[in-house]
Amino acid sequence: MMANFSLKGKVALVTGASYGIGFAIASALAEAGATIVFNDLKQAFVDKGLAAYKEAGIAAHGYVCDVTDEDAVHALVQQIENEVGVIDMLVNNAGIIKRIPMHEMSAADFRQVIDVDLNAPFIVTKAVIPSMIKKGGGKIINICSMMSELGRETVSAYAAAKGGLKMLTRNIASEYGAYNIQCNGIGPGYIATPQTAPLREKQPDGSAHPFDAFIIAKTPAARWGVPEDLAGPAVFLASEASNFVNGHILYVDGGILAYIGKQP
Repeated sequence: MMANFSLKGKVALVTGASYGIGFAIASALAEAGATIVFNDLKQAFVDKGLAAYKEAGIAAHGYVCDVTDEDAVHALVQQIENEVGVIDMLVNNAGIIKRIPMHEMSAADFRQVIDVDLNAPFIVTKAVIPSMIKKGGGKIINICSMMSELGRETVSAYAAAKGGLKMLTRNIASEYGAYNIQCNGIGPGYIATPQTAPLREKQPDGSAHPFDAFIIAKTPAARWGVPEDLAGPAVFLASEASNFVNGHILYVDGGILAYIGKQP
């Protein structure tokens, strides 16, 4: 049965995987046997990512590409197919967040978040599906976030984008399941990454940051997640072990969505 989890001989494109969650997911896919391809916006970020993969013993392929640019994405996919192989697995990981109260947020900022977090997964998925159909199947994993289920102050654009991505995930599963293409989502909880580091800094008096204390209290696991917590779910959803799992969002949140919280 464990052979069903092998990704040997497969090509995986993980967008925005120079560091953080994307890097952890790509590293897990590589450990399971996949050849890793990733992109970033600038050559400097790609080079930094390539160095990190090399240090981890992974022979990754890095490309510069803006995933919101449809023409650039089509060119990227063609280049990957020519230089590495047909993409068997796509992880739509690239994303941004702008923490701004909604009544203070400009429409331009809102559109930018929607563009990166929702439109880009549509663009990249659209680009890889034809070759997946020709090859006889494929795996698509969208990074959806708990904010596809929950609201919170200052993240209106992010929550709207991730909620939309959840439904896009289900629609891709509905539309392309007959082609042996499975599209599922991973919904990370609060993960300890450089992006969330300011929310975990100790206060001058040595006490926990208020948001850090809030998350610990709201999480049955009583801790923040780490990027490596996403490794097993990613390998499962990318492998043949999940061939009859389609349109599902797997929340990796330490139990937050199941928990009402402690009584005051």
